[in-house]
Amino acid sequence: MEEFVQSLTKEQLKEKANRLPLRPGVYIMRRKNGTVIYVGKSRALKNRVSQYFGGGGGHNLKTAKMVENVADFDYILTDTEMEALALENRLIKLYQPKYNILLKDGKSYPYIKVNLKEDYPRIEFTRKRGDDGARYFGPYSGGSAVNEVIDTLRKTFGIAGCKHKFPQEIGKVRPCVYRQIGQCSAPCTGKVSPEEYHAVFEQIMPVLRGNFSAVKDQLEQKMNDAAEQMQYEAAALYRDRIRTLDTLRSKQKVVAEPDLNCDLFAVYTDDVCSAIGMYIVREGALTDSDSFIFGHDAILDEEALIGFFYELYRLRTDIPPRVMIGMEISETTRAQLAEILYTLAGKKVEVHLPERGRFRALTSMVQDYAAQQAAEYKHKNERDSKMLFRLAQLLSLEVVPERIEAYDISNYGNEAITGGMVCAVNGEMKKSEYRIYNIKSIEGQDDYEAMRETVSRRLLHGHHPDLILLDGGRGHVGVIRELLREQGYDIPVYGMVKDEFHKTRALCDEENLISIANEQAVFQFIYRLQEEVHRFTVTKMRAKKSATVRRSVLEKIEGIGPAKAKVLLKEFGGLAGVRGASLEQLTAVRGIGKADAQKIKDYFSK
Repeated sequence: MEEFVQSLTKEQLKEKANRLPLRPGVYIMRRKNGTVIYVGKSRALKNRVSQYFGGGGGHNLKTAKMVENVADFDYILTDTEMEALALENRLIKLYQPKYNILLKDGKSYPYIKVNLKEDYPRIEFTRKRGDDGARYFGPYSGGSAVNEVIDTLRKTFGIAGCKHKFPQEIGKVRPCVYRQIGQCSAPCTGKVSPEEYHAVFEQIMPVLRGNFSAVKDQLEQKMNDAAEQMQYEAAALYRDRIRTLDTLRSKQKVVAEPDLNCDLFAVYTDDVCSAIGMYIVREGALTDSDSFIFGHDAILDEEALIGFFYELYRLRTDIPPRVMIGMEISETTRAQLAEILYTLAGKKVEVHLPERGRFRALTSMVQDYAAQQAAEYKHKNERDSKMLFRLAQLLSLEVVPERIEAYDISNYGNEAITGGMVCAVNGEMKKSEYRIYNIKSIEGQDDYEAMRETVSRRLLHGHHPDLILLDGGRGHVGVIRELLREQGYDIPVYGMVKDEFHKTRALCDEENLISIANEQAVFQFIYRLQEEVHRFTVTKMRAKKSATVRRSVLEKIEGIGPAKAKVLLKEFGGLAGVRGASLEQLTAVRGIGKADAQKIKDYFSK
């Protein structure tokens, strides 16, 4: 619900800004309806905020547009500039203001995870960093880059890629085909000690940090030593590892001298969007690249750039000794960036603004990359805008639907009834906005009531959509339109109709069928939306049912109720882990006594 604030004149805003203290803090700009439109920080609030309302002009178009919409502002004092930066970051994520640049949530970036506290560590792909003592490398720009590194390291060093837990499952599983082809050392056999396994990771960890040369030197020394001692099988193994590492290295474009380790940045901006390009160079080779695109309203000035670097490197473990930026920034901003990177990295990080020479040539490459990414964004944005405009025409909507939500119901008989919602913003799926609802208020299979409960619960929270689409026909549309009328909402609702082959055919209201078969762009979008909401809902429903089945199996054991079953499944990673656990391992679980453990062993031994 909107909460209106006082609407100050520009003169009153200026007076309020001049009363601010010369201390670090965060300022929060609001519209008349209370909506936060911009969050900023400063080491001296009075100086920074008063610049907005000084009347001398000098703002760029985006900043001037933001200031024009400010009705009032709040502020929060902090003890240090670093605290202000962290608070600004949290508030931007909380409010998602229109004029702030906003990095993609770090949880969606891929990482490589290695937990050296385990007896037999694994190299894992993950999109979620945990506070579990493991080492996380990244984030990487995409999953394919992560998978290639993991695959190469597993094959090169013989690391197990299976899901088995060792030493718990040693002797309980048979070696797989990767042992036979020489790509796994097979810790499942019990012939590889934890110490030997950890020794291999002493070579893997530098590679994950981008240090190929040191590892290659070690492998070459071991290969030569083995050859001198006529241990030819061992020498051949080291030789193959070197070749595989060289293959991975050769896929990375060499752009500079082998002693250069740095991150390169450049900025492209116009009236439609802004783009920050990033190249990651390790040992002179371009190992990864990334781009960050922001819409036409986002203000990308030096203050925003400081927040960008803080958020970017707060998520990264590999901060190089040098960062190069291909844009003009003040010496004060450069010094601030160096200070932030020093704090995050725990070591000195040089921030360079190259003006000539080889480093300038490198940042020019990144500048071209940023411009290319912006061009692709604008092309896609234009295409999506045309598609949404055509969709609005077909459905006779009053506005072009920026936010569209699609709903589906899935169930397993009369059990695990689940409602799912997926969201598209400006034609793009926004997974952070997906929601799942466990339906508990109805008995039996009643899709209409399940859909009604799902939409009703969704309307209690967050931004309301411009258009609701239902995986269903006229009956579903009638139920939800009645719900919206009862609750006082005016949101268009249509059903996504499928043909006899279960493929998207048309959209419908309570009376009419609107064909989209000849509207290729609209058809593809609706088809993708319908498939996505179905996939999402079914996947969550199956997971819910699977968890219920696993718990129900354990609950057949005398003395094991839902709570203990849940703890056991979490501790051992599933039913197979519980079944294979020893008596000692079971009794080590909190809440499981010796009597419970014996009953579990007796149950599974039958």
